[in-house]
Amino acid sequence: MITYYFHVSKESRIKYSFEENLFALQGNLIISDFSAARLISEKINTVRREEGKFEMQVAAGQINALGLLHEILHLLIRKYEENNNANVFKSSIDYLKNTLSEDELNKTLLKFIEEFPPLSVFQNKISSDDYLKGITGNKDNSEIILEELILLNLENINPATYQLKELYNDEKLANETKYKEIIEQTEIFFENEPKIGGFNLISFLRKPIIQSPYNIEEQLDFIRSNWTDFIDESFLTKILSGKDLIHEDYKLFVQHGGGEKGTPPVPSYEFDYKYFESLKQKLAEGRKLSPEEYEYYQIETKRFTEDLDWMPRVVMIAKNASVWLFQLSQKYGREIKTLDQIPDEELDRLARWNFTALWLIGIWERSSASRKIKQIMGNPEAASSAYSLYNYEIADELGGESAFEKLKARAWQRGIRLSSDMVPNHTGIYSKWVVDKPDYFIQSKIPPYPNYKFTGPNLSDDERVEVRIEDQYYSRTDAAVVFERLDKYTGNRTYIYHGNDGTNMPWNDTAQLNLMKPEVRESLIQTIMHVARKTPIIRFDAAMTLAKKHYQRLWFPIPGTGGAIPSRSDYAMTRSQFDNIMPNEFWREVVDRINSEMPNTLLLAEAFWLMESYFVRTLGMHRVYNSAFMHMFMKEENEKYKLLIKNTLAFNPEILKRYVNFMSNPDEETAINQFGKGDKYFGVATMLVTLPGLPMFAHGQLEGFSEKYGMEYKRSYYTEFIDEHLVWLHEKEIFPLTKKRYLFSQVIDFELYDFIDSAGNCNENVFAFTNKSGNETAVVIYNNSYTEAIGKIYYSCEKSYGEEGKTKTTSIDKELNISSFFGHYYIFKDYVSQLEYITSGTEISSNGFSFNLMGYQRKVLLEFREVYDVDGRYKELYDQLNGRGVDSIKRAIGEMNLAPFHNSLTHFSTSIKFSKLLLALDYSNNDEVEIPKFDDELLTIINTLEQVSQKTIEKDILLISIQTDILNLNQFNNLTKEVLSSARPPKWMNELISVIHSNNDRERKNNLSFLLLNKILFKILQSISDERINYKVFDQLLLWKPLFEIFGFLRFEDAGKYYELSRLLYKADYLLTNPDDLLNYFINDDLAGKFIQINEYQDKKYFNKERIELLLKWVLFNSVFDSALDYKNITKKSFTESLKNLFTGYKDILDRINKSEYKIENIIAATDISKPKRRKRKAVTNAKIKTKIKNKTKPIRSKKKLSETKTKKSKLTVKKKSKTGEKKKKSKKT
Repeated sequence: MITYYFHVSKESRIKYSFEENLFALQGNLIISDFSAARLISEKINTVRREEGKFEMQVAAGQINALGLLHEILHLLIRKYEENNNANVFKSSIDYLKNTLSEDELNKTLLKFIEEFPPLSVFQNKISSDDYLKGITGNKDNSEIILEELILLNLENINPATYQLKELYNDEKLANETKYKEIIEQTEIFFENEPKIGGFNLISFLRKPIIQSPYNIEEQLDFIRSNWTDFIDESFLTKILSGKDLIHEDYKLFVQHGGGEKGTPPVPSYEFDYKYFESLKQKLAEGRKLSPEEYEYYQIETKRFTEDLDWMPRVVMIAKNASVWLFQLSQKYGREIKTLDQIPDEELDRLARWNFTALWLIGIWERSSASRKIKQIMGNPEAASSAYSLYNYEIADELGGESAFEKLKARAWQRGIRLSSDMVPNHTGIYSKWVVDKPDYFIQSKIPPYPNYKFTGPNLSDDERVEVRIEDQYYSRTDAAVVFERLDKYTGNRTYIYHGNDGTNMPWNDTAQLNLMKPEVRESLIQTIMHVARKTPIIRFDAAMTLAKKHYQRLWFPIPGTGGAIPSRSDYAMTRSQFDNIMPNEFWREVVDRINSEMPNTLLLAEAFWLMESYFVRTLGMHRVYNSAFMHMFMKEENEKYKLLIKNTLAFNPEILKRYVNFMSNPDEETAINQFGKGDKYFGVATMLVTLPGLPMFAHGQLEGFSEKYGMEYKRSYYTEFIDEHLVWLHEKEIFPLTKKRYLFSQVIDFELYDFIDSAGNCNENVFAFTNKSGNETAVVIYNNSYTEAIGKIYYSCEKSYGEEGKTKTTSIDKELNISSFFGHYYIFKDYVSQLEYITSGTEISSNGFSFNLMGYQRKVLLEFREVYDVDGRYKELYDQLNGRGVDSIKRAIGEMNLAPFHNSLTHFSTSIKFSKLLLALDYSNNDEVEIPKFDDELLTIINTLEQVSQKTIEKDILLISIQTDILNLNQFNNLTKEVLSSARPPKWMNELISVIHSNNDRERKNNLSFLLLNKILFKILQSISDERINYKVFDQLLLWKPLFEIFGFLRFEDAGKYYELSRLLYKADYLLTNPDDLLNYFINDDLAGKFIQINEYQDKKYFNKERIELLLKWVLFNSVFDSALDYKNITKKSFTESLKNLFTGYKDILDRINKSEYKIENIIAATDISKPKRRKRKAVTNAKIKTKIKNKTKPIRSKKKLSETKTKKSKLTVKKKSKTGEKKKKSKKT
């Protein structure tokens, strides 16, 4: 039994009501065990709280340490007497009598007896004088009192225990006696006596205080480190236990954040291969390992569990079941309360996003006591915690077993496996096992702390037992480590420990299981197998707490390692004692049983505290939490995380494959709150889905929700809406990568690279790695920093292979299978930007793979393919791009070939001549303007197109045809003005002119330029087309490139819209004279439907008003200008009638559009549409062009260029008429 003493004054005994049985015969306070220390501290603290002296409260660890220190000093004095100087205190009494006087000495000793009375004196059984004259054992009491006087002085000069000084204050003694002189003279006496450790006795006893005056724990450490020659092993163990009690007190008096909140340390693997092999040999020879050897052997034994084929491809998403159902009810506008009511659309969406596992949090029947506690504490809507369980049956409120099985079947139809939690460390405080099997739990017969009271409400729903948590939980003044269980039949009260991981306050709605009992371990294994029959993926909550190392540390600590959980130092065990009771790891038993009986189960452990590698490498878990991923990427502790990967690769790469990486989990802040929604978020998300391991997404992460859902939540409390743009970005940039998990999940071909800048320094902010699967190779690089990063990757980091301890490196060119020979180029695609790149094999082989990354920029390079540059095209493109990406390298090669054609078309359309042509044909321009000569520009366009298309074009005929169309446009203007100049011009004509010739100068110019461009371009394209017109020639010739530039130069408000319109007008002839057919074409043709933006809303189809009116206007444009093609033969009357018919058709269609409310069904109802009729534009071949020219352009009598038909003095001019019809004077003939 531990028995320590220290002085307590008579006044303090009375004040604090210390019972007499707490004192030794000499009057010193006895601390027989830790419970006694807690009882004494509670008595002192009760009085001091009443006095309002809260800052002077004392801890049991202080009292125990002071008593221990007092006893060690007594022990040293005994050793000194026995080994160095027998009867030394008898001699010191004689010395003091001679130095001072016998009266002064006796007066001081009597005053000490009065202030710190021995038990018999305190009980008035003997007087102080008689006690002083008496003998105890074979020693005079005066000698005993002098020894106590020395120790009293040491206690009073020790500032580390100032809160206890009231108990042994020596002020009265010093003021009323020669106490101080006696201490001084005694030290002088001992100076002339044999030394101990090179010092006189009193100086030697004072050394711990001088070494660490303000920390009693450090004073005990000093004794343990320096006085081993003077005290035996039992006292050294007592010192360790005393330190543990001090640590427990720290937990009681200091508020902790706890949990896995801080950045975890970087694992360093110090594996001694030779030492490990020697231990194996020792076991093979039948020899026994020491406790330390056995622990090392257990930790370093490699026993991975082999994955089944589906396991590496798991991509998991977490859903808090109750909150999800609530959110789905809001989303779909109907009650969704049970698991079977989850809509198929949600499961389809998860499958489309390539999720293969759905972790449902909170599906088991929960402990009702947890809900009651939370509601008492102020949350009336709270549910029980998802980790305070009654049993492992599906909760009735979620629909029970039937609803779960239906959901499970529907999910599996879509390739989604369900995952659930198993909580092996504890149950709820009201659970089936607490009621039926109370001996399964860690418990004591009495409360570990005397101030604990259990008078609150009964939290049990079973009449056989009552369950109460400690009262101070409700007032938030304490967090007790136990709760009370009362057996109503027997009246027995037991105090069961709450679950606790030692990092925070106890989990007050849980009961801690006692895994030291074989029957508890077996029951847990059977429960785990029961869970495995329901879900093929099991997440073990707080799994690290059940590893032997930590289970002992928390609940049965080795002396000197305790303090994690208050009061558990009372149950300290040596490692050997613990191993005898629990020789094997519980988790190894679980894994072996599951692998044997249910091998299609994936076991996933939540483990921290540098236990990650141990759980997968030795204990055999398939996967383990890697919280470092989230913490280090969020805090941009990039060097640390790279070191983590490097250390793991150099030790055993298989560990890296078995990490569960995440950006948030139910215990942490949401991913959005940690990473935002910008480039950093998507950079880290890219790391999440491309690094080896199992990627896990949190509830609400994809939708951009910021609320952290507590385990007691039945619903969400924030009003949040799905961020559709964020979802779209995931669909565009992240989910295509999750579909390729087969490429990223393994480690056999995974290589990590340092990113080296131009100065030769490693930029630790950049993560770069490669991976392979079959013939596919990926390069992933990400800059997890705001600053720009420029550099290259070349050599990989060290990676273990074969026997542990051996490593090797490789290079990027070898991993990508790059050839260094001249002429080899490599094309690849960045899945983030969707751009393709080209690089030189020679460059990469010589200098490495170069990158320029902006802040938080990432690249995922895939689809590598080799090309050999036969004719220099790839080198030319490589030089042109200079590292830039393009939509398609193949298209870029085409663009490079098409560049002369594009440039000539752009040059003509943006030239001064084209502007003059627009001016000459402008309807509002009444001045005589010369049509510029542009044959050379057209010939350049035609020649470059001929080279690209490799088709022969009859250039003279094509030029004449284009010039004829231009003259026809002018003829249209003249005929129109002539009609308007008549005495009674038709009213509809003015309306028509207002449509096709806007009063807005810019709009009118844009219309004319678009018309001219189409006339010229369509004729040129028809010259290389086959019999049937195909608008895809626009794509084949990449016409968007020059047309966008031209439209931009001409200041069109939307170049993309006019490009689409041009393609559409090229595709087919439109007839305004048949409105039904035309509307039918608008609705049923894919290209037209896309242009007018047909969309569906609430099961009805709509079209865009502005788009369809624009298309109709241009159908009118083309129709009315084409009506003037036979400008020599057409009469004024026929021209007018033709225009009127066209305009009537236009007005009819426009009227139907305006009345349709822009609904397709209303257009159909107002239109005689039986079968879709499509009228394709036929290609105009060169032969047809010849015929048209012959029949319609009689003034041109040869195939010569139009410019050659003029007389020497004449110039081609445009004859204008004023709006009144009066002809302008001409200086030259047309």
